[in-house]
Amino acid sequence: MKDMKLRTKKITIDCWKLCAKLPKSREYNNLVFQLLKSSSSVGANWRASQRPKSTAGFINKLKIVEEEADESCFWLEVLIEIMEAIQQKQNVCGKRLMNY
Repeated sequence: MKDMKLRTKKITIDCWKLCAKLPKSREYNNLVFQLLKSSSSVGANWRASQRPKSTAGFINKLKIVEEEADESCFWLEVLIEIMEAIQQKQNVCGKRLMNY
């Protein structure tokens, strides 16, 4: 269980470091907010699950962890696709410049 505590905290820190490197622009603001919110919720709810008031409370917290982890994956997938599209556009522009 201690391993999960460390791993979920590392996820939060890694997502924060990634988001800190993204451009500070209107286009990225929502993505950054959502990723930071969902990734930090994974660790916070994991910790809360380790101090359950009942079996139902424990299961509920684990379901929240699962949902927030899945949401974090969604935002990371979106970010990857955005970055790939930007890279492709830069490659096309570079090739055009080379042909002049």
